[in-house]
Parts: sequence; structure tokens; C-alpha cells
Amino acid sequence: MSTPGNLSRRERQIMDILYQRGKASASEVREGMEAAPGYSAVRAMLRVLEEKGHVKHQAEGLKYVFVPVVARDKAKRSAVKHVMETFFNGSAEQIVAALLDVSSTRLTRGELDRMSEMIEQAKKEGK
Repeated sequence: MSTPGNLSRRERQIMDILYQRGKASASEVREGMEAAPGYSAVRAMLRVLEEKGHVKHQAEGLKYVFVPVVARDKAKRSAVKHVMETFFNGSAEQIVAALLDVSSTRLTRGELDRMSEMIEQAKKEGK
């Protein structure tokens, strides 16, 4: 499978839609796209994503639906790792600091407490 960096903007947009919905037909993907290209273009992009190993299709009645090949949790971890390496020199500390800076006015006390608990648990587990 290719890496997230090998996807075009439209391909990433399609993958986002598939991860949000779990599965979707080409017309459903097109409906979820902003300034969507034509149906044929969406089908072509889905075919390319399938060739790259990102999606697979299955028949549901008379239509094909497309599903991501990589589980959402694994894709999430891979995307975070990619962002951390690309923008934060591989530093988890820097990425957390950036998240706290951007989100400081939106994070609730409960969210901060849960994050603190996760950090304490990681310390106990020796991570």
C-alpha cells in the first residue's frame, strides 16, 4: 500500500468520506465531496485508489460499494505518525504542545483531565 503522502487532494478527500461513512458507492462519495467532479471522474479516482491498495469494492445489489482496506484506527495512527515526522521532527512533545496551543480555548476541563490520565498511564507503563 502506498503512503498517505502519495495521495492527491481529491484522493484524500475520497478516503476521508469512506472513513467517515465506513463504505460508500461512487455516487455517495460524489455527494460527500465539495465542488465534486463528475461521476466518471469519481469512479476513475476510486479505481486508482483500488489499484494503489487503499480501497476495495464489493457488490451490494446492482452497485459497487467501496471500503477502506486499512482499518480506521491503523490509518489514524499512521496519519498522526506522518504528521509528527513531517511537521514536528518526530517529537510527540511538540505535537501535543501544538494541539494544546491551538485548542486551549476549546478544551474542556474533562478533556484535559482525561489527557492527563493518559499521560500518567503511559508513565506507569514505561512508555
